[in-house]
Amino acid sequence: MKIKLFGLLGLLISFSGYSQVHLGKIFGDHMVLQRSQPVMIWGWSSPNEKITVRINDQVKEGKADKNGKWGVNLDPQPAGGPYDLTVAGKDSVVFHDVLIGEVWICSGQSNMEFELKSAMNAATEIKEADYPQIRQIKVPKTVSLVPKGDIPSGEWTVCSPQTAGDYTAVGYFFAREIQKRLHVAVGLINSSWGGTMVETWTSRGAFEKSPEFKTMIASVPNTDIETMIKQRKQGLEDKVKSLEKGITDSLPESDWKNPQYNSEAWPKMKAPALWETQDLGLDELDGVVWFRKEITLDAAEAAQPLTLNLGKIDDNDNSYVNGIPVGSTKGYDVDRHYTVAPGVFKEGRNVIAVRVEDTNGGGGFYGDSASLNLSSSTRTLNLSGNWSFRIARIDQGTGNLDPNAYPTLLYNAMIQPLIPYGIRGVLWYQGETNAGRAYEYRTAFPLMITDWRQHWNQGNFPFYFVQLASFNAGNGDSEHGSTWAELREAQTRTLSLPNTGMAVTTDIGESHDIHPKNKQDVGKRLAAIALNNIYGQPMQYSGPVYESMTVEGNKVILTFTHTGSGLMIKDKYGYLRGFEVSGDDHHFHYAKASISGNKVIVSAESVIEPTEVRYAWADDASDANLYNQEGFPAGSFRTDQWKGITDDVKYKIGE
Repeated sequence: MKIKLFGLLGLLISFSGYSQVHLGKIFGDHMVLQRSQPVMIWGWSSPNEKITVRINDQVKEGKADKNGKWGVNLDPQPAGGPYDLTVAGKDSVVFHDVLIGEVWICSGQSNMEFELKSAMNAATEIKEADYPQIRQIKVPKTVSLVPKGDIPSGEWTVCSPQTAGDYTAVGYFFAREIQKRLHVAVGLINSSWGGTMVETWTSRGAFEKSPEFKTMIASVPNTDIETMIKQRKQGLEDKVKSLEKGITDSLPESDWKNPQYNSEAWPKMKAPALWETQDLGLDELDGVVWFRKEITLDAAEAAQPLTLNLGKIDDNDNSYVNGIPVGSTKGYDVDRHYTVAPGVFKEGRNVIAVRVEDTNGGGGFYGDSASLNLSSSTRTLNLSGNWSFRIARIDQGTGNLDPNAYPTLLYNAMIQPLIPYGIRGVLWYQGETNAGRAYEYRTAFPLMITDWRQHWNQGNFPFYFVQLASFNAGNGDSEHGSTWAELREAQTRTLSLPNTGMAVTTDIGESHDIHPKNKQDVGKRLAAIALNNIYGQPMQYSGPVYESMTVEGNKVILTFTHTGSGLMIKDKYGYLRGFEVSGDDHHFHYAKASISGNKVIVSAESVIEPTEVRYAWADDASDANLYNQEGFPAGSFRTDQWKGITDDVKYKIGE
């Protein structure tokens, strides 16, 4: 009898929840609705229920279908508010402080996810972030093998010094420019996830229609995601057992930091390097991993104050010296600098232990090897290289698959549920994860843009993206090949799609940090594109763009568009850098370059008969310094069409 009553109670609760009027979780208090275009309001209720939507002086009616799904289109409205939005059926829902303005999707990987609190001059920027007409909603990180009807949760926040630190930095600086110039509300829908590839943001239908990808997508399994998670976790547990087969002790994790603990049987891992990038079989590991390293100090070194520099750790750490806590930090993009008091380190053998918690995506130490060290006023001891490690806990990450495990996972869970929320356009910052398949990105990236536009059914809405910043990913250059330069080229080619725009950022990257902190200029450059192209405020919005070349003797004369008020060099000595020339031998040489009017003349003494030119063609292209007078940098380019190092690399599931 108890079982029957419980079942009936569950049925009543389920039916009651289903019959109540509720909306998609993208809607909420403080939200921004798109101005000057029809806006769809949608949700669920009892089957065939009459629905009435009211906002400002507008009243619209609709009716739920047989499954309880309903949608009501509001007529275009000018910017304004705050208003109440009321949705009524048999019961009603009211959302307060609703503004009508400009709505932008902010998506991509970690440089879009990158929060204001980690940006350049963060403390000052947050203190001054009093913009109540800027709002953000952060879409929770989740994945799905099938398109979802809703996001798990969501909350619109009003921009203030108390909330702005958690905003996407790129989105915030973009919104600040737009709001200041247009004096309308700006809503940011932050749907981003660090370390993700473009294929996971694209729908299954787009791949099925693509000659290049239709065979690949046919192999994506249709099994339920819970079963798949279980299978993959079991495989990971088996791999960990194999790595740690030599460990026989059963001492608790709390003992692993102590210097008397014997970790000789622990396997080794290189640091700094995310464990997903190493040949360890830990590509899908989220959880807790301990690292240990032994060092030897003399008496004088141990007696002075020392700083333990651990660089960046993805995501959180607790660090110990000889079993004593010396520091703890949360955040994947924060440098760790821990001051260690005299007496903690000892003369002779010392043990540094770091407990790393990885919540999702990449895990472990990362960045420049020089950032991992122990320093004093007289000496710096490099700590990069092999560290002993042991896995304390295996999580299921977000409770789902890794977002890159299969294509479509993030489209299904983090984009599809947002459609058809009214938007002005999309801001996109992604590509680092696809650099190894840069040539294929020429197809994959435009495919995703077209896919989103088709699903939103708002025409070719603006889609503005950030070209990869400078970063020494693998010492790539013209001589050895550069995956990052080839990815930038693929991004540039994507401008052939209508209503697209690109912000060049090679000049504001950081050679040894994949997450440059200068997000102010990124946001401003994206805003300049929008202000010029769609908001009726004519201005220069691009740096010089290569147009053509002619050869005169051993010199090459280059012409550009978007020269603005004229070309300029950003260099106190007046040297124009970043150009290379080659003859038919395919070997590029550093070129002398100079500006002549709105043209650039390049030459190299060792190249008598030049045929091709490259500019900023390297992973780290930060020395390139050609600008227009308006301060926008020239993007990387090449005049040749010679085969690149990524031309034959194709996307394979699980790789």
